[in-house]
Amino acid sequence: MVDRNSHVPIYIQIEDIIKEKIAVGEYIKGSSIPSERELSETYNVSRMTVRQAITGLVNSGLLYREKGRGTFVADPKFEQPLNGLTGFTEDMIARGMEPSSDIVLFEKQLPSFEIKQDLGLNDEDEVYFIVRIRNADHLPMAIERTYIPAKLVPNLSKDQLSGSLYQLIEKEYGLDIHNATQQMEAAIVSKEDAKYLNVGQKAVVLIIKRTSYLSNGRPFELVRSVYRADRYKFISEITR
Repeated sequence: MVDRNSHVPIYIQIEDIIKEKIAVGEYIKGSSIPSERELSETYNVSRMTVRQAITGLVNSGLLYREKGRGTFVADPKFEQPLNGLTGFTEDMIARGMEPSSDIVLFEKQLPSFEIKQDLGLNDEDEVYFIVRIRNADHLPMAIERTYIPAKLVPNLSKDQLSGSLYQLIEKEYGLDIHNATQQMEAAIVSKEDAKYLNVGQKAVVLIIKRTSYLSNGRPFELVRSVYRADRYKFISEITR
């Protein structure tokens, strides 16, 4: 119950109560939680306080609202380690999920100056530009925009992209993927990506820009990934 003598704000206490009920299985994934009116009566607090608690849990991805229907328990977020170099397909298979991709665009093009700089290309070098929606169990999780130097993977075709791109590069082209550098930031989803990811136009997304390198130090891939923030959280182990 709510402790009115606690230094912890009441709306935070209600958040914690709802979190605990989800953790013990009283509120299960996909089920609705009690209405604001019911919760305000149960804990003898104002509806504004309850709404503040629920909004906090919605923003953190633990709950989601459906207009005219209520508030529901969301699927748990995927934990994505930041200390390993794996592809989306490998990650989803490791979790026991079925990965798939919808290829939005596949073309060979001359890259922009920024892309040439990141990939160490000359003015005449072309890249394969690939835009893919990445799905897990048929639900959109991310959209990836990938640039790969065409001279490293000659005759790459759209039909080859149904599975893991990393496995394709290593097995079919005999290239040794070694390391990567990446940058991560939060942003409001663009109108185009909101459509691809099936989220609202004000949804928060996680954007990762990653440049990957072969064992000889040569960059072979630049990818800008936009992840649904309500489905992903990134974790990192740090040792002193």
